[in-house]
Amino acid sequence: MASKKVLIVSYSWPPCGGINVLRILKIVKYIRNFGWEPIVYIPENADYPYLDENNFKDIPENLTILKKPIIEPFGLFKKITGRKKDEPLNNVIHVREKKRMFDNLGIFVRGNFFIPDARALWVRPSVKYLTNYLKENPVDAIFSDGPPHTNTLIACKVSKNTGIPVLTDYQDPWTQVDYYAEFNMSAVADYIHKKQEQFCFQNADKICISSPATKIDLEAIGASNVEVLPYGFDNADFEGMESNKNPKEFIISHAGLFGRDRYSENFFLALQKLVKENKTDRKIVLKLAGQVDYMIKEAIEKFGLTANFEFLGTIPRKDSIQLMLDTDVLLLPLNQTGNTHGRIPGKFYENMRTYNQILALGPTDSDVSNMLKETGTGKCVDYPNMEGMFNFMNEALTNPKNLQVNKDAVDSYSNYNLTKKVAGWLDEISK
Repeated sequence: MASKKVLIVSYSWPPCGGINVLRILKIVKYIRNFGWEPIVYIPENADYPYLDENNFKDIPENLTILKKPIIEPFGLFKKITGRKKDEPLNNVIHVREKKRMFDNLGIFVRGNFFIPDARALWVRPSVKYLTNYLKENPVDAIFSDGPPHTNTLIACKVSKNTGIPVLTDYQDPWTQVDYYAEFNMSAVADYIHKKQEQFCFQNADKICISSPATKIDLEAIGASNVEVLPYGFDNADFEGMESNKNPKEFIISHAGLFGRDRYSENFFLALQKLVKENKTDRKIVLKLAGQVDYMIKEAIEKFGLTANFEFLGTIPRKDSIQLMLDTDVLLLPLNQTGNTHGRIPGKFYENMRTYNQILALGPTDSDVSNMLKETGTGKCVDYPNMEGMFNFMNEALTNPKNLQVNKDAVDSYSNYNLTKKVAGWLDEISK
């Protein structure tokens, strides 16, 4: 039986690094197993903040890749804010550096003049190119990966022009995303964002989003036929890797974005207490990798934890997975925002796959908390509960034991199993 064809619209693609690229990359990697041949459309000259050459290994052989140039404002932003041309551009909304005086101006310009996002200038040429391409090279369905929601807008406009059904994927919501208010938008800009969002809702044949709570939120503002598609993890990324824990150290780690909205003074108080009351022969070490807000770094000094802290900076993903495997307690702070209940960080799935203990900080009735209970991989402690944080870490330090992990529940979040769902939804809309 011949495979059906799906056009996949994505901004992120190797050599792009970070967590966001993995969602679309793993779908493309596995979707042939379920009767779909992917055709990938990406920017020709994207300005990715971080690169990871290891991601190339997941690109299937003989894959059709379409490209068009993109104009992005990041070079101008770096010049205005005094950054070097080759300096990685951190997420300035979540991760701040005191010396950046013009970041707020850049955020304002992004929210008010680049709609739906900083890749907005890619929309018109992409819609024209893909509409013409599909006349000569028809496909059975279109799939978009967002954010950036430029991808979503392109896919929906092309679908409207061609009549080809479209499945739009939201790793994060659009106007409901936790940092939307940070853009300080005018009423006009807010109206345009919401108008474009509603256009995409109305033109999508099906929508998927990353958590149960955000599914409900999306439906509340007009989205229909919405399914949940978690981030997931790839078992293949763990092949040949083993835990090599240092018996002389008790490691608490976090890899990824650690922004100001995830800062918890109570966590550092709990950690300070753990260090002071430690009667074991193991040194307690907090290891942070990735983008870290200066408030976090200041807290390390404030609470006298400098001797118990290692900042690893941005590290290759393989090293990040090894760090997780070698960790005693995996720290997972959730955003302290209005939609925290539905925020599931992408790293959470790889955290679960290590089968190490996870200490999540956030509401005890959140999606993350429910998944920890389902899989038996840890506990969610609310931000005000300093004693709960201390007790969890102290128990892991003084009474280490093997977790009763539900590995079948964990494996349900593998990229292979999740891609099977995507293929099923594509089959549904292309009948």
